[in-house]
Amino acid sequence: MSKIAFVFPGQGSQFVGMGQALCEEHAIAREVFEEANEVLGFDLMKLCFEGSIEELTKTENAQAAILTHSVAAFRVFTQEKGIEPDFLMGHSLGEISALTCAGAISFRNAVRLVHQRGKFMQEAVAAGIGAMASIQNIDRQIVLQECERASSDGQVAVISNYNTPNQVVISGHSEAVAAICERLAEYGGYIVPLKVSAPFHSPLMNGAVVKFKEELSKCEFADLKWPVLSNVTARPYTDCEAIIDNLGDQIVSAVQWQDSVVYVEAQGVTHAIEFGPKKVLRNLIKNCTPAIKGFAYDLKEDRELLEQELQDLQANAVARRQRNLLTMIERCLAIAVCTKNYNPSDEEYQKGVLEPYQKIKLMKMTHEQDKGENLTLGEVNDAVHMLQSVFSAKRTPVSEQHARFEQIHREAGTRGINLDLKERAV
Repeated sequence: MSKIAFVFPGQGSQFVGMGQALCEEHAIAREVFEEANEVLGFDLMKLCFEGSIEELTKTENAQAAILTHSVAAFRVFTQEKGIEPDFLMGHSLGEISALTCAGAISFRNAVRLVHQRGKFMQEAVAAGIGAMASIQNIDRQIVLQECERASSDGQVAVISNYNTPNQVVISGHSEAVAAICERLAEYGGYIVPLKVSAPFHSPLMNGAVVKFKEELSKCEFADLKWPVLSNVTARPYTDCEAIIDNLGDQIVSAVQWQDSVVYVEAQGVTHAIEFGPKKVLRNLIKNCTPAIKGFAYDLKEDRELLEQELQDLQANAVARRQRNLLTMIERCLAIAVCTKNYNPSDEEYQKGVLEPYQKIKLMKMTHEQDKGENLTLGEVNDAVHMLQSVFSAKRTPVSEQHARFEQIHREAGTRGINLDLKERAV
């Protein structure tokens, strides 16, 4: 069965005009931006729609803008489609967006927190001291070795993002990062210096950790509605008590994005929907695995593809449910035949076993041609009642009745379907 992950981007996805179309088309999105304005005390909406890219890219502004856009898009989608995720995960800042959409952090607290987070991260290192760079086409063990080699004489460089099997990001002192990039380029690596204001997810951010944990400690957290993966562990939060430590440690720890994708794939996730500006995570997921289809909700063409995909998933789910219901009838008939008879009365056997069995067998034959497409839940309940009648007539022990129904659900894949079980005879 298909499972869906909702994913949320981090800093770097911002652009002037972000969220404008969403707010023009959906009142609920505009309400989210207006609430952010109220919390922050300035017009974030105007900054996103028509501000300067320089002002929008400031860390404290970019983080608040991306979280607000992500939450607005999430609310629009869930309101329209009524679809719930099986997992949520975000990249860096996006983890806070994921926790917010999962109900663990209120939106008002989240906007305030990420605005403060951005300030603390920017204040941790003076401008020009740190740098980051994307590294592709180089074995990550070589990158690790070069980071260790460059980390001397007061200089620090680390892998800050494990994005895909072929891409990592390094972060640290500008001189160390530049030296690493020069050496890796000689090895044939594809190097892209990142336009960032600080060396995120590196030990240089230590000054921000204490301050951010202090801000987090002022908040009340709620239970998560859905599983959210931590960037630090690439595993779901066990409870909301871990939020302060995880989000604090995340500032100086590597983002384990690739391992997070591997984890949700192993849990059966087949589709991922990115909520927020642009399509960064959709592309990263594509480069991690072909088994998960990614869609960027911010892109019109992706929304159209997603709409068709969701319709196909719904159609497949309905067809699968109908096949499972038909299988349930088949298993009811089979168990009716193989269950031992403890009742010597021929009259009770005729009335309680043979007559209801023949009725359900004829009904099953009429549905086999269309693979259960027109089968109703009422007819399935008739098959269940038939089997209960057989159990009663054959005087089947209650423990065996329970075991048989468990067997049917397991073999037919019908757990979760509400059946009209009559009180079982003892």
